Amino acid sequence: MVKTYQEEYKKRHLEIEKKLSDRFGARSLQTTYNNDELTVTLNKPILIKVLNFLRDDKDFQFKQLVDICGVDYPDRIDRFEIVYHLLSVSLNQRIRVKLSVTDDETVPSLVTLYDAANWYEREIWDMFGVIFTDHPDLRRILTDYGFQGHPLRKDFPLSGFIQVKYDDSEKKVVNEKVNLVQDFRKFDFESPWEGPEYQDQKKNMENK
Repeated sequence: MVKTYQEEYKKRHLEIEKKLSDRFGARSLQTTYNNDELTVTLNKPILIKVLNFLRDDKDFQFKQLVDICGVDYPDRIDRFEIVYHLLSVSLNQRIRVKLSVTDDETVPSLVTLYDAANWYEREIWDMFGVIFTDHPDLRRILTDYGFQGHPLRKDFPLSGFIQVKYDDSEKKVVNEKVNLVQDFRKFDFESPWEGPEYQDQKKNMENK
């Protein structure tokens, strides 16, 4: 009987799961298998060891770091989730590795393992404020140098803190605190940003 690719993927992923558990202990990591994808959730102290093992072991060969992304769950104690996507081109397999940290917790940089981690980690620092220790050049990559805050955090205001505009009197681009009037916002009357017409209607109703 010919195996389907789903069966083959599941077999490979079960082998990876067993080998990781045998080497690092079942208490140090958890694995889930959904939609033909294996996800490993681990503790921070073994991050470098696990990823180094996944990269160099002949049965895994996850030589390529495809992406690192951040996710903000403000209601969790371990608020930020760092997600690593690895690819083995030679063995045609993928794996997802997750790590959760608190708001003030740092994460070890993977630049020594994967060159591609450099800009990915800079982006997560820029967008979420997560610090990667031992990163060779941890600075903003998407926002401006003087930008305040980290815009993909759930507590970052939609309008931001600083607005950039061209000042006719100074003949240059300037930064100033956000002060947008209702005309420049697209909100309905039920929003907290209530326009002057609605305010007048509200006062008239209160005076009746």
